[in-house]
Amino acid sequence: MRLVFMGTPEFAVPSLEALLRADDSDNWTVVGVVTQPDRPKGRGQELAVSPVKQVCLRESLPLLQPVKMKDPTFLDALRAWRPDLIAVAAFGRILTPTILAIPPKGCINVHASLLPKYRGAGPIQWAIIHGERETGITTMLMDEGMDTGAILLQETVAILPDDTAGSLSVRLAGAGGRLLVETLRRLRAGTLVPRPQDHSQATLAPLLKKEDGLIDWTLEAVAIANRVRGMSPWPGAYTYAKGDRWLIWRASALDQPAGAAPPGTIVEVKKEGLLVATGRGLLSIAEFQPANSRRMNVAQYLAGHPLTPGLVLGAGPQAVAAGEA
Repeated sequence: MRLVFMGTPEFAVPSLEALLRADDSDNWTVVGVVTQPDRPKGRGQELAVSPVKQVCLRESLPLLQPVKMKDPTFLDALRAWRPDLIAVAAFGRILTPTILAIPPKGCINVHASLLPKYRGAGPIQWAIIHGERETGITTMLMDEGMDTGAILLQETVAILPDDTAGSLSVRLAGAGGRLLVETLRRLRAGTLVPRPQDHSQATLAPLLKKEDGLIDWTLEAVAIANRVRGMSPWPGAYTYAKGDRWLIWRASALDQPAGAAPPGTIVEVKKEGLLVATGRGLLSIAEFQPANSRRMNVAQYLAGHPLTPGLVLGAGPQAVAAGEA
């Protein structure tokens, strides 16, 4: 069986590598890979290759990087590979009906949620933000909708209390590679029957924007802690202190009342954490990154920045300090 793989970020790498490591008895060959074009990155804006392209260069795999999915030159090159099936994992672009119709055995997607929950580009982040205790991987037959195709296989993965989107993504990516191989094997054996999704149970997980990381201190502490974890490593949860932007990297909800302090007020300063009043309960900030500075724990910050209770963390540079050293 001739396979084409489509993927771009680190999440997609285990799926591609799982296909490349398959047994000889699997009788399939990755005849080509499609990934997104190289993008400017970092302060120098130098072109950076995707993690999937790095695998292709290492393994000397044929590679296409279309700027536009409807480009006739790209479509002709894709057809020339004569794929029986296209496997997709976090490619980052919508496949057109023309592409979906090319492989006779269809297109299979590796999606990081238990569909129909969390359809969209941010399923890992939103599962954590919404306080889910488990998520998983779904392999599905792709159709023209967004993550609406028939389900092939699913595997549940627990969300640990200290998981961030980054740490959970690593585990889900590994599970995705294993499930993709199992899906292809069972399809070939004829033991796998696709089942339609229950669209009435669908929820959405849209692509995150930087502004999604802004902390609303009127929310309860648990919800804020979940947002911090779900926004790490990107786009990052943030607030403002004395007009400066603070990225919050590690925080936890405490089972303590916030008292009469307005939400966003630092009520206690400890080396282990800054205790902040929320809409319900206290949030302990353990690690953060002040503007134009490095990521640090509270003890490191206090060594050079004396701080007393009363500082109000807020939604913008207008946030003021009710008390500071």
